[in-house]
Amino acid sequence: MGALHAGHRALVAEARRRCDRVVVSIFVNPTQFGLGEDCDRYPSSTDADLNACRDDGVDLVFLPAVEDMYRPACVSTVRLTGLTEGLCGAHRPGHFDGVTTVVAKLFNIVPADVAFFGEKDYQQLKVIERMVRDLDIPTEIVACPTVREDDGLALSSRNTYLSASERRQAGSLSRAIRGAIAAYHSGEHDSERLIERMVSEIQSAGPVSIDYVSIVDAETLKPMTTVDRPGRICLAVRIGSCRLIDNMPVGASARCG
Repeated sequence: MGALHAGHRALVAEARRRCDRVVVSIFVNPTQFGLGEDCDRYPSSTDADLNACRDDGVDLVFLPAVEDMYRPACVSTVRLTGLTEGLCGAHRPGHFDGVTTVVAKLFNIVPADVAFFGEKDYQQLKVIERMVRDLDIPTEIVACPTVREDDGLALSSRNTYLSASERRQAGSLSRAIRGAIAAYHSGEHDSERLIERMVSEIQSAGPVSIDYVSIVDAETLKPMTTVDRPGRICLAVRIGSCRLIDNMPVGASARCG
């Protein structure tokens, strides 16, 4: 959605490595924002984004206006169930309907053999993978690792909302997740106790509003009571005016991201 950072550019680099031609879409999609969310103030830096794309060897930038993507009286929506009810879906009603609809439209407007999505938005990634499979969209979805700051904070365009003190506090998110993963490897497999550990560390770092801290099955996104198969630690918290999400794999065959 613009305000490109090193995480976005890592997707471009992987696309350049694997593909002959690379197209980047930049579009702040209003249908995935709810009432009171930050659609109207979402970070924007179009000139810098275009320069970054040029520097990174992007062949085409698709930069539509809202009226290009949503014609008057547009009433069609792509909606998935099952993967969208929990995690962010429980706190942002309609969000994933907006995501799936706009991604389906982008795949129709600029057909892609391969599309690259970051694991930072893990629920979004799994939803798009399912949509492509269910609707027989001929696009391969490639998941790319989360890119992080030196203190572990996942890169996000919204990180610019954080004050200096809030930015320091935000490092507690990845520390809490990594601490839970370490506890898992030390023998603690009970999800509730792992979650309590993470919540305590996040709250001790400063004032915060927690939407959720959850451990879910890596594929179904259903909550796990015991980490006895590949899982994902997912969280969403609000520090100041900024809603931050993060996730890392845990359980059998997990790699730390």
